[in-house]
Amino acid sequence: MTTTALPRKRVAWGRVALHAGCLAALLVMLYPLAWLLATSLKPANEVIASLNLLPSHLEWSNYSTALQGVNGVSVWRLLGNSLLIAGGAVLGNVLSCSLAAYAFARLRFRMRRPLFAFMIATIMLPHHAVLIPQYIIFNKLGLVNTYWPLILPKFLATEAFFVFLIVQFMRGLPRELEEAARIDGCGPFRSFFAIVLPLTRPALITTAIFTFIWTWNDFFTQLIYLFDPGKFTLTLALRSFVDASSQSSFGPMFAMSVIALLPIVLFFLAFQRFLVEGMASSGLKG
Repeated sequence: MTTTALPRKRVAWGRVALHAGCLAALLVMLYPLAWLLATSLKPANEVIASLNLLPSHLEWSNYSTALQGVNGVSVWRLLGNSLLIAGGAVLGNVLSCSLAAYAFARLRFRMRRPLFAFMIATIMLPHHAVLIPQYIIFNKLGLVNTYWPLILPKFLATEAFFVFLIVQFMRGLPRELEEAARIDGCGPFRSFFAIVLPLTRPALITTAIFTFIWTWNDFFTQLIYLFDPGKFTLTLALRSFVDASSQSSFGPMFAMSVIALLPIVLFFLAFQRFLVEGMASSGLKG
C-alpha cells in the first residue's frame, strides 16, 4: 500500500463517520415529529399506556374528531383565525420594519446612532415586561378580545431584531442606485419603494418566515387577549381540547397538532431558499 493511499482512506472513513453522525442527529431531531404523527393515529388507550412508536391499528377517527373543532367552532374557522393573525403580523412587520431599517441605513438625521443603539437594546427586553402596560392600553381602548392587540403593534416596527436584520442587508446595497434615482427626481419614499425594497427581498422573506412561525406558535399573548371561542386560533384550541374532554381526547388533540403544523411546514418549504440567502447576506453585510 502506497503512502498516498493511507491519507485517502482516512479521508474516506472520515466522511463516512461524518455522514453517519449527521444522519444520527437528523433521526434524533425527526423523532418528535414521527412520534407526533404516530400518536395522532393511536387509539385512546394507547396514547399514554403504550410506549411503542407505531400504533396497533390506525385510528383515523382522531382526525375526523379534530376536524369538528372545539366548543362548537370548526377547525376551518380556527385555521382562518390563525391565518388572519399571522398574515396581518407578516404584513405589518415587513412594511414597518423595512421602513425603519431604511431610515437607519440610508437617511441622515440627528440622534440616529443613539436611537439605533437604543432600538438594539430593546431586543434584550423580555416580552412579559411590556405585556401588562400594553394590555392596560388596549383595554382602555376597548380592543381586548379582538385581533388588533395581536396585529397593530407589528405595524409600529416593534420587532427590533427584524429592523436590525434588514439594516444589515441594506447597508450592503450600492448607494449609486439611489443617487442616480435622486438625480432623476426621486424622493426618499419613491427610492425606497422602487429601488431599495425590491433589492431587499431576501431579508424581507426572512422576516416574513420568522414572523409567520413565531406568530403562529404564539400561545401566551393570544391567551391574554382572546376570550371568545369563536376568535380562538388553532394554538388556543389545542388547550381547549384538553380542558373539554381530558385524557380521552389526546388522540384528536395530537391530530389537531398535526393539522396546525402543516401550514408552518408548507410555508417554510416554499421559502427556505430565500431564508438561507437572507440570513447569509444579512450576516455578511454591514
